Amino acid sequence: MSLNKFNINKNVLLKKAPMDKHVPNDFYSTTNYTTFIYHNNQWIKVKNQRMDALIVVDKYEAVCKKLRDIKRGDMVVCGDTGVKIIKDDNDVKEDISFSFMNNYVSSERRNDMIIKNLAKDIFYNNKKLTLVAGPVVVHTGGDQYISQLIRQNYISCLLSGNALAVHDIEKNLYGTSLGVCAKSGKVTHNGYRNHMRAINQVMKYGSIKKTVEAKVLKSGIMYECIKNNVPFVLAGSLRDDGPLPDTITDMIKAQDAYSKHLQKAEIVLVLGTMLHGIASGNMLPARTKMICVDINAAVVTKLSDRGSSQAIGLVTDVGLFLNLLVTEISNLKKSGRRKIINLFSDLPHHRTYRSVYGGFIVYTLTSR
Repeated sequence: MSLNKFNINKNVLLKKAPMDKHVPNDFYSTTNYTTFIYHNNQWIKVKNQRMDALIVVDKYEAVCKKLRDIKRGDMVVCGDTGVKIIKDDNDVKEDISFSFMNNYVSSERRNDMIIKNLAKDIFYNNKKLTLVAGPVVVHTGGDQYISQLIRQNYISCLLSGNALAVHDIEKNLYGTSLGVCAKSGKVTHNGYRNHMRAINQVMKYGSIKKTVEAKVLKSGIMYECIKNNVPFVLAGSLRDDGPLPDTITDMIKAQDAYSKHLQKAEIVLVLGTMLHGIASGNMLPARTKMICVDINAAVVTKLSDRGSSQAIGLVTDVGLFLNLLVTEISNLKKSGRRKIINLFSDLPHHRTYRSVYGGFIVYTLTSR
């Protein structure tokens, strides 16, 4: 990448952190865009890029760190002299704005091929999904398709909360989800207690993995994660029942665990979870593409509103989305043709596009 367009090369201002978790008031706060700093008369790319962090410099290395991770004596970038932000790694620009609340909607362009293109990107380009999912994937019947994607090695990791694991285990032990029969869709007698029964079973064995090893849990998303060595992170919340032994109740540790996987993500697929979706968007560099699927239009636009300009949103039932995605991948396997495609090519900047196709309201979210 050429940095010739960066005409003014002034070294960044570095100041020492006076104490742990505290820095000078003029600290530089990062965006999620690729960032370079000019230090010791050369441009250095900042590692672990994410929004709302600080840049710590150690000799010839610059790294994003959260305020809570700052140690006394760390050399922190202050002011904005010697800092350059690049929106597109292939198009170096001198002035890049970090825009929020840009949710202009237009119907002038249709993006009805997004599901097919996602399937092609996964199948042809060997891309893996980092799955950020809520319990709605179980309630809508999408769990069977996620299980299939895990078995076929299309998912690199699962990031979720306590509820998804609880209801997935409930469904596969007792045939209900929130007490509703998975086959008939009817409320079952005393079914309201089944999720607690599921938690009780896992508590007996000490972990989800041990429950699988004991051959008590024999199917489902969590079962497939264990059997196929797909890592998962379950972040706890105030509303959790249990929680399961695998759920991380220390929020800082949960954030760090999420961030570890998201830094390596190729495509992030958010399914029916505003809480974990926005949290993941805040941790991602802008170069990592994100697809958000939710029945609520406000959820898929909120990611863009909060600065995640790389997000593409689809307003639809997540179970239907997963069904169609798995079907498209299956069709590509049958065709046997190989082709390299770019899921996010030919998408214009500076707009949020809205179109209706096959029961979907499709948003392509971009920002300046």
